[in-house]
Amino acid sequence: MGTREKTKPDTSGKPGYITPEGYLRLEKEANYLWNEKRPAVTQALTDAAAEGDRSENAEYIYRKRQLAEIDRRLRFLRKRLDVLNVVHEKPKADGRIYFGCYVTLEDETGERVKYRIVGPDEWEIEKNEISMDSPMGRVLLGKEENDEVLVRRPKGDTNFTIIEVSVENNFMQP
Repeated sequence: MGTREKTKPDTSGKPGYITPEGYLRLEKEANYLWNEKRPAVTQALTDAAAEGDRSENAEYIYRKRQLAEIDRRLRFLRKRLDVLNVVHEKPKADGRIYFGCYVTLEDETGERVKYRIVGPDEWEIEKNEISMDSPMGRVLLGKEENDEVLVRRPKGDTNFTIIEVSVENNFMQP
């Protein structure tokens, strides 16, 4: 996953919303960790353990920590995948911003940004996805094209105008 903003995946065990694409990414991550990464680290740990004194064996200590991190992430993914609600239907195409919508915003300087509103377990800023629970996501949900919104962010307040709302990734060119 990409670098995170202020919102984190929900660890409460409560059901949450996720897009089919986001669910697939989490499933792929869990499969990769279980089928590829964990066996490789387990083998490296076994090899390091065979080298003798484990108390001063840096490779052994490192691999034990690495295996614990993998197992921790796998436990988290399994719990979340069990309680997430995959939203298969597209949002209404009525000009309002809903979960799963794509939105084009313009700030005070005329710069345009494009985002998709997704669940807190799946967002990736590199893919222009923002969490519905982020400060920006919360302000945008329910708004319409041409609305102006004030987004209070850690790096400062910014006014945005909603330029376009779409249920498909077919943004108009800035």
